[in-house]
Amino acid sequence: MRDITQETFEAVLFDNDGTLTDSRGPVERSWRSWAVDHGVDFARFGNFHGVTSRGIVERVAPHLDADAATADIDRRELEDLDGIVALPGAVDALAAVGPRAAIVTSAGRELAVLRIDAAGLSAPAVLVTADDISRGKPDPEPYLVGARRLEADPARCLVVEDAVAGLESGRAAGAATLAVLTTSSPEEVADHADLTVGSLADVRLEVTDAGVRVHLRQD
Repeated sequence: MRDITQETFEAVLFDNDGTLTDSRGPVERSWRSWAVDHGVDFARFGNFHGVTSRGIVERVAPHLDADAATADIDRRELEDLDGIVALPGAVDALAAVGPRAAIVTSAGRELAVLRIDAAGLSAPAVLVTADDISRGKPDPEPYLVGARRLEADPARCLVVEDAVAGLESGRAAGAATLAVLTTSSPEEVADHADLTVGSLADVRLEVTDAGVRVHLRQD
């Protein structure tokens, strides 16, 4: 485990859903209706948070045409933005890191932009989505792409995630990992996070001449 409060980072790579934005309502409604219409038992889903739509479809319904079934769930999610809000600390975290920030999400670009806007967040210049990669989380590719687009060394990046798949992706890319307990339990993320907090409101990110520092809030 790395003590990230003692490190200085070149960049911070944020997941979106469950880390910066709370989209649980639309996500669950969309997938429940999809499961009913396709005859898939919703109990089979388990915790696939952080995995691309196509990855979930292929795991829970391998008998379906993956292209058509993924297009169906994507359409449902695009049509439901009701109740999406920024999670605690998200606005301040993005503002603090500024051009050293990227968002790396398993959602497609259109859906990611809609959810970021619905939450009232200002997206950084670098946004990596499912449309930009060939292998989704937990593969390291998403965070390696994010680091490369920021011209940062992955080993000197901090990945902020709420899901085990995302934390595994960040660690496999060589980055330090900060887990927020918005969708996962402490036990689930314990082996994958260098530091665990309730939300981004529990940390303060500071940009110095040397890079980004992480401070735990004491109040």
